[in-house]
Amino acid sequence: MEALTQWIAREGVDRPVPRAHGEEIAVEDEAEPVVVKLGVWVSNTKTRRDKLTADQRAALGELGVDWA
Repeated sequence: MEALTQWIAREGVDRPVPRAHGEEIAVEDEAEPVVVKLGVWVSNTKTRRDKLTADQRAALGELGVDWA
């Protein structure tokens, strides 16, 4: 969610995440940023959205993700 939040803040909610995109995020106890395969995560999450919990759907909805 942190990677998607960064993407939306920078690119906007209307710009789709390319499948090959990796988003760097800061992770506690890590010296270097960690790359999250955001494009793959979004694609998989969208495909399996019927398995998301209500809280997960709400979190995506708060970011403005319309398919959640």
